[in-house]
Amino acid sequence: MSEAGPVDPLALETQFCFAVTLTSRSIVAAYRPVLEPLGLTHPQYLVMLALWEDAPLSVKALSARLQLDPGTVSPLVKRLEAIGYVERRRDEKDERVLAIALTPAGAALRHEAEAVPGQMLERLGMDMEELQALQRSLMKVSAAARAAGGI
Repeated sequence: MSEAGPVDPLALETQFCFAVTLTSRSIVAAYRPVLEPLGLTHPQYLVMLALWEDAPLSVKALSARLQLDPGTVSPLVKRLEAIGYVERRRDEKDERVLAIALTPAGAALRHEAEAVPGQMLERLGMDMEELQALQRSLMKVSAAARAAGGI
């Protein structure tokens, strides 16, 4: 039995926030070569996922869905519009609302993107059940952190 000293409560390697930050950067980097053939960055991919699920969406609804500030979402939408995947248009029911809709090219891209989850499973060397359990745990932590931060 070894006598290790007390664990430093501020040791970087023991911090949950450090592990989450490293994981986030590593995951985004792992996605990069998978998303490049689609012409998407990881944040743009998240926007497209939301739109493939439920388009059109207002900028406000899209921001809420992604849990991002509208000021962060707007440049992503502008870039996706510039490459021809989305279009911004006034909502037919309320012209004050800017709706983000998929173009035919953006809608068609969904078919190619269907390969992304499988490619990522392979790249990570993990099985779906393991990742789904981790995703549920992370969403629970995220909800708790938002509640604690008043967001």
